Amino acid sequence: MSPHRPPQVSVILPVRDGQRWLREAVDSVLAQTLSDLELLVIDDGSTDATPAILDEARARDPRVVVLRQSREGLVAALNLGLARARAPLIARLDADDIALPERLARQRDYLQAHPDVVLLGGWAEIIDAQGASSGRQMRPSPDGLRETLTKKSPFIHPTVMFRTDAARRIGGYRAAFEAGEDYDFWLRLADIGAIAILPEVLIRYREHGGSVTRTRELRQIYSARLAKLASAARSHGGPDPSAILTAPPDWHDDDPGNFERDSSRLFRMLELADPSLARTAPASAIDLAAITSQRSTLTAGERKFAQAALLNLLRERRDLPVSRARLIALLLWLGPAKAMKKLIRTK
Repeated sequence: MSPHRPPQVSVILPVRDGQRWLREAVDSVLAQTLSDLELLVIDDGSTDATPAILDEARARDPRVVVLRQSREGLVAALNLGLARARAPLIARLDADDIALPERLARQRDYLQAHPDVVLLGGWAEIIDAQGASSGRQMRPSPDGLRETLTKKSPFIHPTVMFRTDAARRIGGYRAAFEAGEDYDFWLRLADIGAIAILPEVLIRYREHGGSVTRTRELRQIYSARLAKLASAARSHGGPDPSAILTAPPDWHDDDPGNFERDSSRLFRMLELADPSLARTAPASAIDLAAITSQRSTLTAGERKFAQAALLNLLRERRDLPVSRARLIALLLWLGPAKAMKKLIRTK
Protein backbone atom coordinates (compact mmCIF):
# COMPACT_ATOMS: atom_id res chain seq x y z
CA MET A 1 0.00 0.00 0.00
CA SER A 2 1.44 3.34 -1.06
CA PRO A 3 1.63 5.87 1.79
CA HIS A 4 0.23 8.48 -0.63
CA ARG A 5 -2.72 6.47 -1.92
CA PRO A 6 -5.72 5.88 0.33
CA PRO A 7 -6.31 2.26 1.29
CA GLN A 8 -9.51 0.48 0.30
CA VAL A 9 -10.64 -0.08 3.88
CA SER A 10 -9.92 1.56 7.23
CA VAL A 11 -10.48 -0.67 10.25
CA ILE A 12 -11.35 1.15 13.49
CA LEU A 13 -10.44 -0.76 16.65
CA PRO A 14 -10.87 1.06 20.00
CA VAL A 15 -9.20 -0.45 23.06
CA ARG A 16 -8.70 0.23 26.74
CA ASP A 17 -6.60 -2.19 28.81
CA GLY A 18 -7.10 -4.93 26.23
CA GLN A 19 -3.79 -6.76 26.54
CA ARG A 20 -5.30 -10.24 26.89
CA TRP A 21 -6.74 -10.59 23.38
CA LEU A 22 -5.44 -7.52 21.53
CA ARG A 23 -2.69 -9.34 19.60
CA GLU A 24 -5.21 -11.82 18.20
CA ALA A 25 -7.52 -9.03 17.10
CA VAL A 26 -4.73 -7.04 15.45
CA ASP A 27 -3.22 -10.08 13.74
CA SER A 28 -6.63 -11.10 12.36
CA VAL A 29 -6.86 -7.74 10.57
CA LEU A 30 -3.30 -7.80 9.26
CA ALA A 31 -3.85 -11.33 7.89
CA GLN A 32 -6.87 -10.36 5.78
CA THR A 33 -6.97 -11.49 2.15
CA LEU A 34 -7.72 -7.85 1.35
CA SER A 35 -4.34 -6.41 2.29
CA ASP A 36 -4.91 -2.85 1.07
CA LEU A 37 -6.02 -1.54 4.44
CA GLU A 38 -5.11 0.59 7.40
CA LEU A 39 -5.75 -0.44 10.99
CA LEU A 40 -6.55 2.53 13.22
CA VAL A 41 -6.21 1.45 16.84
CA ILE A 42 -7.44 4.06 19.31
CA ASP A 43 -5.93 3.52 22.75
CA ASP A 44 -8.27 5.07 25.29
CA GLY A 45 -5.79 5.64 28.12
CA SER A 46 -4.67 2.04 28.69
CA THR A 47 -2.52 1.37 31.76
CA ASP A 48 -1.71 -2.30 31.05
CA ALA A 49 0.56 -3.73 28.32
CA THR A 50 -1.70 -2.43 25.53
CA PRO A 51 0.62 0.48 24.52
CA ALA A 52 3.63 -1.85 24.25
CA ILE A 53 1.64 -4.36 22.17
CA LEU A 54 0.56 -1.59 19.82
CA ASP A 55 4.08 -0.17 19.50
CA GLU A 56 5.33 -3.63 18.54
CA ALA A 57 2.54 -4.07 15.97
CA ARG A 58 3.24 -0.66 14.46
CA ALA A 59 6.96 -1.43 14.22
CA ARG A 60 6.39 -4.64 12.25
CA ASP A 61 3.59 -3.45 9.98
CA PRO A 62 3.23 0.14 8.68
CA ARG A 63 -0.49 -0.41 8.10
CA VAL A 64 -1.02 -0.10 11.86
CA VAL A 65 -1.78 3.46 12.99
CA VAL A 66 -1.93 4.05 16.74
CA LEU A 67 -3.96 6.98 18.04
CA ARG A 68 -4.01 7.78 21.74
CA GLN A 69 -6.45 9.66 23.93
CA SER A 70 -6.80 10.10 27.68
CA ARG A 71 -9.76 7.95 28.79
CA GLU A 72 -12.30 9.98 26.85
CA GLY A 73 -14.53 6.97 26.24
CA LEU A 74 -15.78 4.84 23.39
CA VAL A 75 -17.66 7.52 21.44
CA ALA A 76 -14.66 9.82 21.40
CA ALA A 77 -12.45 6.92 20.28
CA LEU A 78 -14.79 5.96 17.45
CA ASN A 79 -15.09 9.55 16.25
CA LEU A 80 -11.31 10.00 16.36
CA GLY A 81 -10.95 6.94 14.15
CA LEU A 82 -13.66 8.23 11.84
CA ALA A 83 -11.91 11.59 11.53
CA ARG A 84 -8.53 10.02 10.73
CA ALA A 85 -9.71 7.26 8.37
CA ARG A 86 -8.35 7.60 4.83
CA ALA A 87 -10.37 4.87 3.11
CA PRO A 88 -13.82 5.22 1.52
CA LEU A 89 -14.99 2.24 3.59
CA ILE A 90 -14.72 1.76 7.35
CA ALA A 91 -14.94 -1.57 9.17
CA ARG A 92 -15.30 -2.04 12.91
CA LEU A 93 -13.71 -4.60 15.18
CA ASP A 94 -13.37 -4.85 18.95
CA ALA A 95 -10.16 -5.70 20.76
CA ASP A 96 -11.44 -9.05 22.00
CA ASP A 97 -12.84 -10.31 18.67
CA ILE A 98 -11.26 -12.01 15.65
CA ALA A 99 -11.96 -11.16 12.00
CA LEU A 100 -12.11 -14.16 9.68
CA PRO A 101 -9.59 -13.94 6.79
CA GLU A 102 -12.01 -12.97 4.00
CA ARG A 103 -14.20 -10.69 6.09
CA LEU A 104 -13.04 -7.36 4.61
CA ALA A 105 -12.88 -8.63 1.03
CA ARG A 106 -16.40 -10.06 1.18
CA GLN A 107 -17.88 -6.85 2.57
CA ARG A 108 -15.89 -4.63 0.18
CA ASP A 109 -17.15 -6.68 -2.77
CA TYR A 110 -20.75 -6.43 -1.59
CA LEU A 111 -20.59 -2.66 -1.16
CA GLN A 112 -18.97 -2.21 -4.56
CA ALA A 113 -21.83 -4.21 -6.10
CA HIS A 114 -24.51 -2.30 -4.13
CA PRO A 115 -23.62 1.43 -4.23
CA ASP A 116 -26.90 2.38 -2.54
CA VAL A 117 -25.99 0.48 0.66
CA VAL A 118 -24.36 2.69 3.31
CA LEU A 119 -24.26 0.16 6.17
CA LEU A 120 -23.51 -3.56 5.94
CA GLY A 121 -23.51 -6.01 8.83
CA GLY A 122 -22.77 -9.71 9.08
CA TRP A 123 -22.94 -12.82 11.24
CA ALA A 124 -20.66 -13.94 14.06
CA GLU A 125 -19.50 -17.17 15.66
CA ILE A 126 -19.44 -17.02 19.46
CA ILE A 127 -16.25 -18.08 21.23
CA ASP A 128 -15.24 -18.20 24.88
CA ALA A 129 -12.33 -16.60 26.72
CA GLN A 130 -9.96 -19.32 25.48
CA GLY A 131 -11.08 -18.93 21.86
CA ALA A 132 -13.08 -22.18 21.75
CA SER A 133 -16.32 -22.14 19.81
CA SER A 134 -19.47 -22.32 21.91
CA GLY A 135 -21.30 -23.93 19.01
CA ARG A 136 -23.55 -20.87 18.72
CA GLN A 137 -23.76 -18.18 16.10
CA MET A 138 -25.33 -14.74 15.99
CA ARG A 139 -27.36 -14.67 12.78
CA PRO A 140 -29.51 -11.55 12.46
CA SER A 141 -31.95 -11.89 9.58
CA PRO A 142 -31.07 -9.94 6.42
CA ASP A 143 -34.81 -9.64 5.68
CA GLY A 144 -37.07 -6.86 6.88
CA LEU A 145 -34.16 -4.84 8.22
CA ARG A 146 -35.88 -1.47 8.26
CA GLU A 147 -38.85 -2.79 10.20
CA THR A 148 -36.54 -4.56 12.65
CA LEU A 149 -34.44 -1.43 13.06
CA THR A 150 -37.47 0.55 14.26
CA LYS A 151 -37.74 -1.89 17.19
CA LYS A 152 -34.18 -2.96 17.96
CA SER A 153 -30.69 -3.13 16.48
CA PRO A 154 -30.24 -5.95 13.93
CA PHE A 155 -26.51 -5.25 13.63
CA ILE A 156 -23.56 -6.75 15.53
CA HIS A 157 -21.31 -3.71 15.95
CA PRO A 158 -17.91 -5.37 15.33
CA THR A 159 -19.19 -6.93 12.07
CA VAL A 160 -20.24 -3.73 10.34
CA MET A 161 -18.72 -1.93 7.39
CA PHE A 162 -20.03 1.48 6.34
CA ARG A 163 -19.23 4.24 3.89
CA THR A 164 -16.94 6.91 5.32
CA ASP A 165 -18.63 9.82 3.58
CA ALA A 166 -22.06 8.74 4.85
CA ALA A 167 -20.80 8.41 8.43
CA ARG A 168 -19.24 11.85 8.31
CA ARG A 169 -22.31 13.36 6.70
CA ILE A 170 -24.50 12.35 9.66
CA GLY A 171 -21.95 13.59 12.20
CA GLY A 172 -20.51 10.31 13.43
CA TYR A 173 -21.37 8.76 16.77
CA ARG A 174 -23.13 10.86 19.43
CA ALA A 175 -22.10 10.96 23.08
CA ALA A 176 -25.67 11.62 24.27
CA PHE A 177 -26.57 8.00 23.47
CA GLU A 178 -24.18 6.39 25.94
CA ALA A 179 -24.13 2.57 25.69
CA GLY A 180 -26.52 2.86 22.72
CA GLU A 181 -24.41 5.02 20.44
CA ASP A 182 -24.27 2.29 17.80
CA TYR A 183 -28.07 1.96 17.54
CA ASP A 184 -28.48 5.73 17.13
CA PHE A 185 -25.72 5.63 14.49
CA TRP A 186 -27.47 2.84 12.51
CA LEU A 187 -30.79 4.71 12.60
CA ARG A 188 -29.22 7.89 11.24
CA LEU A 189 -27.31 6.02 8.52
CA ALA A 190 -30.59 4.38 7.50
CA ASP A 191 -32.03 7.89 7.04
CA ILE A 192 -29.70 8.52 4.10
CA GLY A 193 -29.22 5.15 2.40
CA ALA A 194 -29.93 1.45 2.18
CA ILE A 195 -28.86 -1.02 4.86
CA ALA A 196 -28.04 -4.72 4.54
CA ILE A 197 -26.65 -7.78 6.29
CA LEU A 198 -24.31 -10.18 4.54
CA PRO A 199 -25.54 -13.64 5.63
CA GLU A 200 -22.07 -15.00 6.30
CA VAL A 201 -20.00 -15.49 9.46
CA LEU A 202 -17.45 -12.67 9.37
CA ILE A 203 -15.97 -12.62 12.86
CA ARG A 204 -15.45 -14.71 15.95
CA TYR A 205 -17.25 -12.83 18.72
CA ARG A 206 -15.84 -13.39 22.19
CA GLU A 207 -18.10 -13.74 25.22
CA HIS A 208 -16.22 -13.63 28.51
CA GLY A 209 -16.47 -12.69 32.15
CA GLY A 210 -16.68 -8.94 31.67
CA SER A 211 -20.45 -8.93 32.15
CA VAL A 212 -22.57 -5.85 31.59
CA THR A 213 -23.68 -4.25 34.85
CA ARG A 214 -27.35 -3.62 35.59
CA THR A 215 -26.69 0.13 35.50
CA ARG A 216 -25.06 -0.01 32.07
CA GLU A 217 -27.78 -2.27 30.71
CA LEU A 218 -30.44 0.16 31.90
CA ARG A 219 -28.55 3.07 30.33
CA GLN A 220 -28.31 1.11 27.07
CA ILE A 221 -32.07 0.52 27.05
CA TYR A 222 -32.71 4.20 27.87
CA SER A 223 -30.47 5.36 25.03
CA ALA A 224 -32.23 2.96 22.65
CA ARG A 225 -35.62 4.39 23.60
CA LEU A 226 -34.41 7.95 22.96
CA ALA A 227 -32.82 6.90 19.65
CA LYS A 228 -36.12 5.38 18.47
CA LEU A 229 -38.09 8.47 19.48
CA ALA A 230 -35.65 10.72 17.63
CA SER A 231 -35.78 8.49 14.55
CA ALA A 232 -39.58 8.51 14.54
CA ALA A 233 -39.59 12.31 14.68
CA ARG A 234 -37.18 12.52 11.74
CA SER A 235 -39.22 10.01 9.73
CA HIS A 236 -42.26 12.29 10.04
CA GLY A 237 -40.31 15.18 8.56
CA GLY A 238 -39.60 17.01 11.77
CA PRO A 239 -36.28 18.18 13.20
CA ASP A 240 -34.23 15.78 15.28
CA PRO A 241 -35.34 16.44 18.88
CA SER A 242 -32.16 14.83 20.21
CA ALA A 243 -29.88 17.26 18.36
CA ILE A 244 -29.78 19.55 21.40
CA LEU A 245 -28.34 16.81 23.62
CA THR A 246 -24.59 17.09 24.13
CA ALA A 247 -24.28 14.55 26.94
CA PRO A 248 -26.25 11.53 28.21
CA PRO A 249 -29.44 12.83 29.85
CA ASP A 250 -29.81 12.31 33.59
CA TRP A 251 -33.20 10.75 34.23
CA HIS A 252 -33.12 12.29 37.71
CA ASP A 253 -33.02 15.81 36.25
CA ASP A 254 -35.68 17.90 37.99
CA ASP A 255 -36.42 19.76 34.76
CA PRO A 256 -35.86 17.40 31.79
CA GLY A 257 -36.47 18.56 28.26
CA ASN A 258 -39.73 17.75 26.52
CA PHE A 259 -37.98 15.13 24.39
CA GLU A 260 -36.77 12.95 27.27
CA ARG A 261 -39.37 13.86 29.91
CA ASP A 262 -41.63 10.78 29.66
CA SER A 263 -38.68 8.42 29.23
CA SER A 264 -36.94 9.86 32.28
CA ARG A 265 -40.08 9.37 34.34
CA LEU A 266 -40.27 5.74 33.24
CA PHE A 267 -36.62 5.00 33.95
CA ARG A 268 -36.77 6.44 37.45
CA MET A 269 -39.16 3.58 38.11
CA LEU A 270 -37.18 0.98 36.18
CA GLU A 271 -34.02 1.66 38.19
CA LEU A 272 -35.85 0.26 41.23
CA ALA A 273 -34.84 -3.09 39.75
CA ASP A 274 -31.86 -2.50 42.03
CA PRO A 275 -33.07 -3.81 45.43
CA SER A 276 -31.12 -1.17 47.36
CA LEU A 277 -32.84 1.63 45.44
CA ALA A 278 -36.26 0.03 45.83
CA ARG A 279 -35.63 -0.25 49.57
CA THR A 280 -34.65 3.41 50.05
CA ALA A 281 -36.69 5.28 47.43
CA PRO A 282 -39.13 7.78 48.98
CA ALA A 283 -42.79 6.82 48.70
CA SER A 284 -43.32 9.81 46.41
CA ALA A 285 -40.94 8.21 43.88
CA ILE A 286 -43.11 5.10 43.45
CA ASP A 287 -44.94 6.13 40.31
CA LEU A 288 -46.83 3.22 38.72
CA ALA A 289 -48.34 5.55 36.13
CA ALA A 290 -44.86 6.00 34.68
CA ILE A 291 -45.07 2.35 33.59
CA THR A 292 -48.77 2.12 32.70
CA SER A 293 -48.61 5.28 30.56
CA GLN A 294 -46.00 3.57 28.36
CA ARG A 295 -47.79 0.22 28.03
CA SER A 296 -47.96 0.26 24.24
CA THR A 297 -44.27 1.03 23.77
CA LEU A 298 -42.49 -1.05 26.42
CA THR A 299 -39.72 -3.22 24.98
CA ALA A 300 -38.81 -6.67 26.29
CA GLY A 301 -35.87 -5.16 28.17
CA GLU A 302 -38.02 -2.47 29.74
CA ARG A 303 -40.61 -5.04 30.79
CA LYS A 304 -37.87 -7.11 32.43
CA PHE A 305 -36.67 -4.13 34.48
CA ALA A 306 -40.24 -3.13 35.34
CA GLN A 307 -40.98 -6.64 36.63
CA ALA A 308 -37.84 -6.62 38.76
CA ALA A 309 -38.72 -3.18 40.15
CA LEU A 310 -42.22 -4.23 41.12
CA LEU A 311 -41.00 -7.46 42.71
CA ASN A 312 -38.46 -5.51 44.74
CA LEU A 313 -41.15 -3.16 45.99
CA LEU A 314 -43.29 -6.12 47.06
CA ARG A 315 -40.36 -7.76 48.84
CA GLU A 316 -38.71 -4.75 50.42
CA ARG A 317 -41.41 -2.24 51.29
CA ARG A 318 -44.15 -1.95 53.86
CA ASP A 319 -44.85 1.75 53.28
CA LEU A 320 -46.16 1.48 49.73
CA PRO A 321 -48.28 4.44 48.56
CA VAL A 322 -50.37 2.02 46.46
CA SER A 323 -52.04 -1.25 47.30
CA ARG A 324 -50.11 -4.48 46.97
CA ALA A 325 -52.99 -5.81 44.88
CA ARG A 326 -52.41 -3.06 42.33
CA LEU A 327 -48.69 -3.87 42.21
CA ILE A 328 -49.44 -7.54 41.70
CA ALA A 329 -51.96 -6.77 38.95
CA LEU A 330 -49.41 -4.68 37.07
CA LEU A 331 -46.77 -7.32 37.57
CA LEU A 332 -49.03 -9.96 36.07
CA TRP A 333 -49.89 -7.69 33.15
CA LEU A 334 -46.19 -7.31 32.37
CA GLY A 335 -45.70 -11.06 32.06
CA PRO A 336 -48.27 -13.30 33.71
CA ALA A 337 -46.61 -16.73 33.84
CA LYS A 338 -43.13 -15.52 34.61
CA ALA A 339 -44.38 -12.96 37.11
CA MET A 340 -46.46 -15.52 38.97
CA LYS A 341 -43.49 -17.89 39.35
CA LYS A 342 -41.35 -15.05 40.71
CA LEU A 343 -44.11 -13.92 43.03
CA ILE A 344 -44.56 -17.42 44.47
CA ARG A 345 -40.81 -17.60 45.20
CA THR A 346 -41.01 -14.38 47.23
CA LYS A 347 -43.54 -15.79 49.72
